[in-house]
Amino acid sequence: MASVNPFNLSDSEEEAEHRPNESVDTQRSPSQGAPGPPPPGNPFSSPADAEPPTPLLSSNRTSPNGEGISVSAPATSAMAGSTEARVSVDIIAAQLLRDQFILTALEFHTELLEAGRELPRLRDYFSNPGNFERQGGTPPAKDQVLGPGGPLNRAGSISTLDSLDFARYSDDGNRESDERVAESDVLSQERKNLKSCPEIQEPIRQLEKRALNFLVNEYLLKNGYKLSSITFSDENDDQDFELWDDVGLNIPKPPGLLHLYRNCGNVPPSQRNMVDVSVAVDASELLGNCQQTEVVQELEYQLGLLSSEKQSLADQIKNAVIRFSGSKVRPLLCHLVVKTISKSEFRVNDTDPTVIALAVVFSRKLSPAFQQALLSFCRMCSDSRLGAEVSRIADSEESVMLMLGRCLPHIVPNVLLAKREELIPLILCTACLHPEPKERDQLLHILFNLIKRPDDEQRQMILTGCVAFARHVGPTRVEAELLPQCWEQINHKYPERRLLVAESCGALAPYLPKEIRSSLVLSMLQQMLAEDKADMVREAVVKSLGIIMGYIDDADKYPQGFELMLLSLGDPSERVVNAVHQVFIPAFSAWSTELGNLHVALIPSLLTRIEKLLPQGEHGLDEHKLHIFLSALQSLIPPLFALVLQNAPFTSRATVHADTPAIEVTRFPRPASPLQDIATIIGSREVLSVLLQLYDHQLELEGTTGWDSLLWVVNQLLPQLIEIVGRINVTSSTCVHEFSRFFWRLCRTFGKIFTNTKVKPQFQEILRLSEENVDVSAGNGILTKATVPIYATGVLTCYNQEEDRKLLVGFLEDVMTTLSLSHAPLDSLKASFVELGANPAYHELLLTVLWYGVVHTSALVRCTAARMFELLVKGVNETLVAQRVVPALITLSSDPEISVRISTIPAFGTIMETVTQKELQERVKMQLASFLEDPQYQDQHSLHIEIIRTFGRVGPNAEPRFRDEFVLPHLHKLALANNSHAGESKRIDIATQLFEAYSALSCCCILLSHETVMVNHFLPGLRCLHADMEQLSPEHEVILSSMIKECEIKVENRGMSDAQGSISIASSLVGEDAKTKFLSKMGQLTTSGAMLANVFQRKK
Repeated sequence: MASVNPFNLSDSEEEAEHRPNESVDTQRSPSQGAPGPPPPGNPFSSPADAEPPTPLLSSNRTSPNGEGISVSAPATSAMAGSTEARVSVDIIAAQLLRDQFILTALEFHTELLEAGRELPRLRDYFSNPGNFERQGGTPPAKDQVLGPGGPLNRAGSISTLDSLDFARYSDDGNRESDERVAESDVLSQERKNLKSCPEIQEPIRQLEKRALNFLVNEYLLKNGYKLSSITFSDENDDQDFELWDDVGLNIPKPPGLLHLYRNCGNVPPSQRNMVDVSVAVDASELLGNCQQTEVVQELEYQLGLLSSEKQSLADQIKNAVIRFSGSKVRPLLCHLVVKTISKSEFRVNDTDPTVIALAVVFSRKLSPAFQQALLSFCRMCSDSRLGAEVSRIADSEESVMLMLGRCLPHIVPNVLLAKREELIPLILCTACLHPEPKERDQLLHILFNLIKRPDDEQRQMILTGCVAFARHVGPTRVEAELLPQCWEQINHKYPERRLLVAESCGALAPYLPKEIRSSLVLSMLQQMLAEDKADMVREAVVKSLGIIMGYIDDADKYPQGFELMLLSLGDPSERVVNAVHQVFIPAFSAWSTELGNLHVALIPSLLTRIEKLLPQGEHGLDEHKLHIFLSALQSLIPPLFALVLQNAPFTSRATVHADTPAIEVTRFPRPASPLQDIATIIGSREVLSVLLQLYDHQLELEGTTGWDSLLWVVNQLLPQLIEIVGRINVTSSTCVHEFSRFFWRLCRTFGKIFTNTKVKPQFQEILRLSEENVDVSAGNGILTKATVPIYATGVLTCYNQEEDRKLLVGFLEDVMTTLSLSHAPLDSLKASFVELGANPAYHELLLTVLWYGVVHTSALVRCTAARMFELLVKGVNETLVAQRVVPALITLSSDPEISVRISTIPAFGTIMETVTQKELQERVKMQLASFLEDPQYQDQHSLHIEIIRTFGRVGPNAEPRFRDEFVLPHLHKLALANNSHAGESKRIDIATQLFEAYSALSCCCILLSHETVMVNHFLPGLRCLHADMEQLSPEHEVILSSMIKECEIKVENRGMSDAQGSISIASSLVGEDAKTKFLSKMGQLTTSGAMLANVFQRKK
């Protein structure tokens, strides 16, 4: 509000021109009679002609109509019998302000307000906080009130001239009681302290510190000291440097630090010389005598009517006194009636007995002045902003809203942060109903900045309020008032505030105009998804995008939605990706279904991207992208099945009956979110139950003729998926697992009849497991692909009834037999065992399949079964190992075919690596010892290679006693025997395997239990190997020499210091120098990559 200059008398003249109905100094009351010369006390008279000044206000009170104030008694006598002269209230107000009678002017203003005659000059003056403040060192404005000692200092709050206790209600509640002083008192006291003793200053107060911190941070930012500003902000993390209101002072933000510095020493300019100028107009020039007579007569007639009314009201009061003489009245209401009656404003309503009863108290004959003086002892305050608000009780809904709009900005900063959500209803109601757009914007700004870092519950309260506001005001105001608040905080430094913006966009989506929803809001969320670094913000953005997709109706935005889906699926945060599957994809698929794009565009586009990922030449498969696209396809299975049901030929016949059976709990896979629940997509579980009955009946008896959506699934989707499966790498366990889960969910969703009649036949046609194709390798090439494990684990495991388990067992037996007899790679069978072995429910089934191989007539099948035990042992519990695995392996270890016996060695080694039962370990150790010590195996080169390879694999993780007493001594014997081996090719094969085994044992931190093991077995074995490598592979010989040297040094050091305890072979053999030599030599080796890869076996 603009400041008002109370010293420029021309203001009153201009106001009089704009308000012709208000009296000015030239107008007279009806009792004035003919105009005459200005009275001596008239402020408009010339200073030269004026009498000595007399008080403007006499003891007479204001007239009932409040038109003016009678002049003093001397002035009245000087008029020689003429009627009383009237002076404009505006002139009196200007005189009071000019002479600095501020309190008198305020009382005058209050009485005029109570009389219903608000004076603009006084209203503007007392509502302008600039008239009561003075910035340090700045010269007063031209319209600032100057007191005798300079400009008036502003109080500690824009709302009051008294002191306020900021510490009691502010967030930093550590203030002491002696600090509860007004800001003006603080400033004046500091000036006195500085003048009297400059070197002694009071300790800085908390509010002063926060204000200075704000100004210092602002100065650093404006002058390019951004790093300093960031450091300063971090050191004061309890303060928000973006909001001045966070300081806690209820005053406007002061000028910048530079402005305060430049003006700190300036002296306010001296008071300007002001001269009062007044003019008068002869009333005879305005009105003729005839006109004056008519006016006087009319006013006298009205006066008579008023006198009659007054007498009638007096009679009513007298009757009321008699009727209610015994009534008791509340003090506050008594004061109200006393004050109003004293000013002749009280109007009696004969229909309100309470008001009439109040008049009983004032039947006493007390003068109004005495009554007023008596009531002055009631301690009430109406000369402040708050006092004015309290005394001016709202009498309508609009006035209540105006009052809240004025008060809330002063209340919010003084409420504790933890309790500010209690203000949300008030802020929202006021923002909804307030008539002024500027005030509404301020209130909504307060709402979004109410809490510095709102937690989940506080954000929920704010969002609930925003939705209620949107329902009340409609789309236009939501767009104009709420969205700008979101846009302002899209890059806020606190993630909780950005999270509030992201959540608000989704919550407000149903209440926004459709054009804004699909343009501005979508762009805001897209920007936050791409740029925001906080996972929780991006998660909220994805959920809000999902809500937008549920309400958007602009088909041109479909490609943008698809790109947003792919972008969010590629997010590095798991919580963001989960939000995509739970909210975004279901909503986007629902929109795609409405547009007819689900099976025409959305799913085919994802399949095309998967096909582009398939290996081309030397390039491998990007498993991460495959996971992204395949998981999206998996989330589209429920809406695809819903589409099939809704477009079925029987949909029109679906009718819900009272006896409709409930859907089995296990009928569908557990949905990732309620939006993926097919009952939710369809509408209800009752409708879904009816559709499922008709669906099964149609598939089983009536066929799929005319069922376009289901025919697309059978004739296009399934063949394309099976083709993709046949092209992926079977050794990639991740890809196999992803496709297995996809087919499992697809078959479980579409049902058992669909799986048996539509899915299984297509796989069986491709796999072709007939007997006549056993020896034809070309006909079984598909058996080595990933189709086998995906069919076994993704299709045949969907249902777990007895016939389903028999079908799975038969398929695995046929695959094992076919691959063995065809001498084909076993990767597809291994992948099947690994995937099924991860679920303990299939362990018995897999052991049944392997027992079929154990007793098979073909040695090739028995060899395959022996190798499969190695994969199964790690996941099977020790009871099954003891009862089913070890007996089968012992049976195979005595097989007539040596190749079958050799095939059992890896499984025996895995048992020693994983089993903890001593009895089992002893049985396995005895069997391995028979392989090593039985004379019939001394010349079995393949057996020795397999044993050395197994020792190198399981030795680092086996039980130390087994390693020290069995593995290392037998490796020593094998190395010693290899020195005298005649065949060079076999000798180098064993030496290479020994080198890999010793490297694995030394580089995996093996703890040697006894020094004798190192001296008697490890070092001798290394020396024997060194002798072989010296002749066969010089590059290996260098490394072995370094290992032997370091080992010998360590043995010597251990003998000198037994207190060091057991130290790992790795730290013993590979010191810093030895490690450098070892790695440099390993880089120079020219042996096979497979052998080098096994040098450093990681510990399992």
